[in-house]
Amino acid sequence: MTAEEKYIELEKKLIFGLQKTFENVLEFKRQKNSKLVVMRGDKIVKIKPEDFHKLKR
Repeated sequence: MTAEEKYIELEKKLIFGLQKTFENVLEFKRQKNSKLVVMRGDKIVKIKPEDFHKLKR
């Protein structure tokens, strides 16, 4: 395996880990019935976790 292939594999693992972590955060926020605090442009906004996927599309 070349160095570039190792880098690509590591990048895939990191992206997968970040996606799983975000899914866990969304699930936790749903269970606790609390809002996500996110930055939208230059404003900080609060979003219900169930509305997050609606906004993404």
